[in-house]
Amino acid sequence: MFERIKEALARLLGPARADGDEGGRRRPHNLFEAAAVYVSACAEDDQEQIDEAAGWVSPEALSFGVSELACRAVIALARERDESPQTVARDLLGLPAA
Repeated sequence: MFERIKEALARLLGPARADGDEGGRRRPHNLFEAAAVYVSACAEDDQEQIDEAAGWVSPEALSFGVSELACRAVIALARERDESPQTVARDLLGLPAA
């Protein structure tokens, strides 16, 4: 059973590319780091950085990371505004109030 979980995680995380070489050690990027760089690059319209971050993890892992980042951002903004997460999400997307 644990082997199947490991295999599923390996497929989700995909082949991680290594960051720069620091003293012979190479640190792979994780999906949350990739998501943070990807989203901030999208906000800044930086196609080169978007492409780089997209190559750090599998598309599925990047999608999960971006989704998690969006959830956390909406929750933080909702707390800051003292509104519901649904209200904030709809406002950010320019949708009418439910």
